[in-house]
Amino acid sequence: MDKEDLCLKIGQRIREFRMSQNLSLQELSDKLNIEYNNLIRIEKGRTNPTVETLYKISQSLNIKLRDLVNVDD
Repeated sequence: MDKEDLCLKIGQRIREFRMSQNLSLQELSDKLNIEYNNLIRIEKGRTNPTVETLYKISQSLNIKLRDLVNVDD
């Protein structure tokens, strides 16, 4: 799997978890204290988020980081 595919799959996982908790993009970006547009880029796989950002996202969604980055499912 190349970097672009990995970013896309992680972004899809973030979106799935966010939507399962009925959170809007704005609500999650506010919780994370990151720009709305940056969160959109992460969810669409257009940027490679840092491990720190992924950890913050997992904490905000009350999931384990490994569940967020486990893209083999």
